[in-house]
Amino acid sequence: MLDILVLYYSQHGATRELARLIARGVDGVPGCQARLRTVPKVSSVCEAVEPAIPDGGAPYVERQDLIDCAGLALGSPTRFGNMASAMKYFLDGTSGEWMQGALAGKPACVFTSTSSLHGGQEATLLTMMVPLLHHGMVIAGLPYSEAALLATQTGGTPYGVSHLAGPQSDRPISEHEKALALAQGNRLAELAVKLAAK
Repeated sequence: MLDILVLYYSQHGATRELARLIARGVDGVPGCQARLRTVPKVSSVCEAVEPAIPDGGAPYVERQDLIDCAGLALGSPTRFGNMASAMKYFLDGTSGEWMQGALAGKPACVFTSTSSLHGGQEATLLTMMVPLLHHGMVIAGLPYSEAALLATQTGGTPYGVSHLAGPQSDRPISEHEKALALAQGNRLAELAVKLAAK
């Protein structure tokens, strides 16, 4: 079985829900299984530490998860047109994996959630791709052959699936967003199978 790492940070739950849908898409591809992982919050208090196991959701990611994965889906809510600091902090600590080429040649995709329609979804997705490109990963977008991409009135971009959470971060994931998240997971897993066969 090929492990596809679905790595996310989520504060209000929307990005976590997208991650779970992407994981379902991955699991729908024969020979692939999703490995859901998250990253801890960044604290401004140096002595503060997160518990070893999160209170809810996926376990915290370990470096070995990156090494073992055959593909990576990376998700974060938008913070001023960029990924959240918790995800950036984690990625900034992956220079060892970069030096080893642990992710080089593996497929990757990105996903995000924002409070407002023009709150930086595309900017976040594009900036999340940059460290993955530095790792030598092969970026997979969402093609317009996905009908939901042309029909959506909420989230969804060719750079990766997105969700419009609303000002209170309480809007449910729309049917189009669900369809795109499942398609993105499926596409990522299919690419991982093809690349692993070479």
